[in-house]
Amino acid sequence: MAQYNLTINGKSLNVDVDPSTPMLWVLRDHLDLVGTKFGCGIAQCGACTIHLDGNAVRSCQLPVSAAENAEITTIEGISEKGDHPVQKAWLEHDVPQCGYCQAGQIMSATALLKSNPSPSDEDIDNAMNGNICRCGTYTRIKAAIKTAAKSA
Repeated sequence: MAQYNLTINGKSLNVDVDPSTPMLWVLRDHLDLVGTKFGCGIAQCGACTIHLDGNAVRSCQLPVSAAENAEITTIEGISEKGDHPVQKAWLEHDVPQCGYCQAGQIMSATALLKSNPSPSDEDIDNAMNGNICRCGTYTRIKAAIKTAAKSA
């Protein structure tokens, strides 16, 4: 076990865990930040996406030891009131169905728009590649990202 001081959603938090513990489990099991979801466990589905220094990363394969000096943002840190432009566009376009993948989708979309405020269709496809939606709402996701880009 080791002590880690993490910066998550702008707050300094301490955890005492094995260095190889994936950030997903640190967030969910040790810090009660359960918005980040477990999907596949092998970084292929995107349900566990968080931001690490502003970049979308899969938390199921990110050891806590690699995140200690980084700025971490989870879905809970995007907006306290759910009024981030991406979240509003998600609702406007009726993106969520089962909702399971939505936190990861939103995290990938917000990282994209932060780095590229006017993405092309190709930019969106590349940034969202690997975020799997079992319900197949990909066209609505793309439309929502375009709407969020206009309003951000």
